[in-house]
Amino acid sequence: MAALGHDRFAVAGHDRGARVAYRMALDHPSAVTRLAVLDIVPTKALYDATDRVIADAYFHWFMLTKPSPIPEALIGGAPDVWLDMCFGRWAGSAGAFTAEARAEYRRGFANAEGIHATCEDYRAGATVDVADDAAALAAGTKIAAPVLVLWGERGLVGARFDPLKIWRDYATDVRGHALPCGHFLPEEAPDGTLAALLDFFG
Repeated sequence: MAALGHDRFAVAGHDRGARVAYRMALDHPSAVTRLAVLDIVPTKALYDATDRVIADAYFHWFMLTKPSPIPEALIGGAPDVWLDMCFGRWAGSAGAFTAEARAEYRRGFANAEGIHATCEDYRAGATVDVADDAAALAAGTKIAAPVLVLWGERGLVGARFDPLKIWRDYATDVRGHALPCGHFLPEEAPDGTLAALLDFFG
């Protein structure tokens, strides 16, 4: 961002993007002025709370961490089946994705490099990210910027966690609410997501 001329900025992220964003806010507190995280709890918090229900719903968190090339080969053998499963399990409403959006996802999973990068992200989550979260908690380091937490009321985050309570372990100024959707807030509840972000970012 500094290379683009932005030394301080607000940031919003959904799912994996939200994990990058909250880590950035912890590691670079002078840069992030406001942070919005969509449909996640911190990585360590999810692993620590894992039970049979979470393991079933988020089985990919464990499958994709296995050594290469096993997960890559399984997904690469039938990427369309994999993506259709993801859309079907995590969306709170049918038809959340346009044909154009689905085609873009398929384009990303049509090459081995994209699939490998996805697996590497989860491998880092299970190791480096958990360790970094633990270190921040042990040191009492919290996100200094105001944090907006949004989640889908028909998704796992809202069903299995108290998102605001958990995020207050990681940040000093937390607010947020559920939206009437599943995991894919921008696609399933675009108006509510946009309104919340505009109100928060000003």
